[in-house]
Amino acid sequence: MSGHILITGGTGNTGRRIAARLGELGVSARVASRAASGGNHVVFDWADPSTHGPALSGVDRVYLIAPGMVEDPSTLMLPFLERALASGVGRFVLLSSSAIPEGAPGLGTVERFLRERAPGWAILKPSWFMQNFVDSRHPHGASLIGEGKVVTSTGAGRVGFVDPDDIAEVAVRALVDEVSHDTAHVITGPEALAYADVAAILERVTGRPMRHVHVDDDEARRRLTAAGMPEPYAALLIGLDVAIRGGAEGRVTDTVLRVTGRAPRSFEAFARAHAQVFRG
Repeated sequence: MSGHILITGGTGNTGRRIAARLGELGVSARVASRAASGGNHVVFDWADPSTHGPALSGVDRVYLIAPGMVEDPSTLMLPFLERALASGVGRFVLLSSSAIPEGAPGLGTVERFLRERAPGWAILKPSWFMQNFVDSRHPHGASLIGEGKVVTSTGAGRVGFVDPDDIAEVAVRALVDEVSHDTAHVITGPEALAYADVAAILERVTGRPMRHVHVDDDEARRRLTAAGMPEPYAALLIGLDVAIRGGAEGRVTDTVLRVTGRAPRSFEAFARAHAQVFRG
C-alpha cells in the first residue's frame, strides 16, 4: 500500500485494536488522539482544525470515530472530511452504529456524505459493545462490577452484542483490502441476548449473583445523568433503550465471518476471558 492510514480515536476501544492489527500486517498507520505519545502518534482534536492538517499529511485512508459526547458530530466531522478529500484521501471507514439509519441527524448525515462523496468507503454499524460490561467507566460496567446488576429500560428486548476485536478486524479488512468495500456492514455477535441473559451468563461464569433490573425510561435517564452524563446524550441513549425494547436490535448478521473468514466471539467466551473483573 502507498501512503498511510490515519486512525482517529486511535487509543480508544476499536482504534487501538486496529492500530495493533495493522502493525502485525506491516501496514503504515498514524494514531491520532488528543494526547500524542511520540512515534507514529499525532495530536488530533475534532474541535481544533489546526490539528487536522498535520494529521492528514501523506494520508490516503482514514478510520473515523466521531467525537464523544457530542449531540451532532456531523458539525465537526463534515469540514474535516471536506479537507481530507481535498488533500487526496481516497478511502474512509466510519464507525457508526446499527441503531443509526443513513441520513439521520448526526452520524447518519456523515454516512450519507461518505456514500455520495468519498471515492472509497465503508460504514461499520456494530451492535452494542461487549466491552461496555467490563469497563468501569461505562454505566453498565460500573453497576455490574460494583453492585452485581445492570439497569436498563430495555425490558426483554434483545441485542446482538459484539466483541470490539471483531469490529476491529472488519475495519482492518475495509481499510486494507485491495477493492474498497463501498457498503454498510451491520456487525453483530453470534447471538441476540436480552440483558437478563447477559446477567445469567455472567453469574454462571463468575459464580457471583448478577441480575438485570428493568426500570422505566425516566429512571434510566436519571441514573445516567446522575453518573455525570450530559442530559442530551442521556436522552439519546434512552431512545436506544426504547428501540431495543421494541425489537430493533434483535438481529444477528454473518458480517464478521463473511468479511474476516472467522466466526465472531460469543458473549460467554468474552465473559470467561474477563471473569476476574467481576470477581474483584
